[in-house]
Amino acid sequence: MGARFDDTNPEAEKKEYIDHIEEIVQWMGWEPFKITYTSDYFQDLYDLAVELIRRGQAYVDHQTPEEIKEYREKKMNSPWRDRPIEESLKLFDEMRRGMIEEGKATLRMKQDMQSDNFNMYDLIAYRIKANKWCVYPSYDYAHCIVDSLENITHSLCTLEFETRRASYYWLLHVLGLYHPYVWEYSRLNVTNTVMSKRKLNRLVTEKWVDGWDDPRLMTLAGLRRRGVTSTSINTFIRGIGITRSDCSIIRLDRLEYYIREELNKTAPRTMVVLHPLKVVITNLEDGSITDLDAKKWPDAQEDDASAFHKVPFSKIVYIEQSDFRMKDSKDYYGLAPGKSVLLRYAFPIKCTEVILSDDKETVVEVRAEYDSSKKTKPKGVLHWVAEASPGLDPLTVEVRLFDKLFLSENPAELDDWLGDLNPQSKVVVPSAYSVPSLKNAAVGDRFQFERLGYFVVDKDSTPEKLVFNRTVTLRDSYGKGGK
Repeated sequence: MGARFDDTNPEAEKKEYIDHIEEIVQWMGWEPFKITYTSDYFQDLYDLAVELIRRGQAYVDHQTPEEIKEYREKKMNSPWRDRPIEESLKLFDEMRRGMIEEGKATLRMKQDMQSDNFNMYDLIAYRIKANKWCVYPSYDYAHCIVDSLENITHSLCTLEFETRRASYYWLLHVLGLYHPYVWEYSRLNVTNTVMSKRKLNRLVTEKWVDGWDDPRLMTLAGLRRRGVTSTSINTFIRGIGITRSDCSIIRLDRLEYYIREELNKTAPRTMVVLHPLKVVITNLEDGSITDLDAKKWPDAQEDDASAFHKVPFSKIVYIEQSDFRMKDSKDYYGLAPGKSVLLRYAFPIKCTEVILSDDKETVVEVRAEYDSSKKTKPKGVLHWVAEASPGLDPLTVEVRLFDKLFLSENPAELDDWLGDLNPQSKVVVPSAYSVPSLKNAAVGDRFQFERLGYFVVDKDSTPEKLVFNRTVTLRDSYGKGGK
C-alpha cells in the first residue's frame, strides 16, 4: 500500500496535517511502501494538460463559477468551448506564467455536456492561484493521472466518488494512459456520532469539542487519546468487513465490545473513588496502616509478586457516595445503617453510625467496625481508597467521564444536528481519590478502575495531578446481545 498526499490546493495544505497523518498511520500499525505527493508530478500534470489541449480535449474558459453552475444545470456548452486549440494553448501558457488574474480563467476538460452523469459536464482541470506554480490542478484531473503514473493497481474510494468513475476513465483514455481498477465502498458510519469531515470541522472550529483529538470524536487521534488501542480498532474493522450498502450504520457498542475484549486482558486493575464518602473504622487504632495485596489481574497467582499492588488500609477509608443509603432494600448490595459489606481485598465492615450535616439529610461521614477475622460473609463488595498517612487525603486525581457525543443514533440525518449534542458527553470529576500506586502512572498507561470502567492517563496530566480519561465502561450490551 502506498500513501499519497493530494496537495493540489496550496491554501489548504499544512505540514502539521501531513506529519500527523504519517504518524497516526504508523500508530495504526501500517507502513506504506512509499510516500508521495501529487505535487511531485506537477510538471507531468502540466505537460499532459498541454497534450490534452493539443488533442482537442480541453479548453481555456472565462466563465465565472456562477455561470459554470448555471450552464451545467442547463446542459449548455460554454461560449469558449470551441475556441481554437492554438488560442487555448497560448492562454494556458499565460495562465502558467501568472499573466492572467486569479478567477479570470480556468482550463476545462471537453467531456460530455449531454451526459446523464453531471460529473462529465466539462470538469475543471486547472485553476489560477497566486502562488508558486500560478496554476494548480483539480482533484478530478490529478487523481486519476497520478494513479496511472504510479502504476496503482486498485484505486479505492468511498461511494460518493462513484459518479466520478466515468470522468476518471475518460481522461486516462483520451491521454492513452494505463487504467488502474477503480472500486468504491461504503464509508464507515457509527451510531451516536458524525463522520463527515465537514461536520467534524464545524465541531472543532466552533469549539463544540476540544480539538481534533477530543476523546469524544471518532477520529483516530480522538480514539487514541480516549485510550483505544490500534489493535482493537483493526480488529473492529476486520470484524465488520466492507460493504457497498450506503445506508449501513454500525452500532457504537460493537466497537466498545472489541475495546473491552483487549483491555480486559491488558489493563491492570486498580481502585479509584470518584465521589468520596468518608468512613471511619472505629475499632481500628489511630495511626494503624496495613499494606494489603490487591490483584492487578483476576487470575493473579499468589506466588507472582508482580501480579499484585499494595493498597494501604487505615482508620479512614473512602467509598463511593452512591454505595451508601440510609434505607436498605433486598436488591441493594451497598452499605446502610446496621448492614455489612466487604471492602475489596480487605475486610468486612458494618455501619454503626451515620453523621449528617445540619440539613439532617446529607451524609457527611459513616462510622463502621471492621471484622478482622473475616467471619462475616456479606454479599456486597465495594471498591475503596484509604488514607495512606494519618490526616493526609489520598492521592487526588482528575477523572473525565466520556459518553456518546450525540443523543440520537444517526444525528447526521437531523436538520439541527448540533442541537442533538449530548450535554453529558463529558463530565469532569476534579477531585477523585486513588490508591497511591497510581502516583507514577505515565501518559498513555491504561487501567481498569474496579467497578467503574477502563481509563487512560491523559496528556493534560502534570506532576502535581494526574488526569484520567474513561475509555469505556465495564458493561457490555453488544456481547450479551450477540455478535
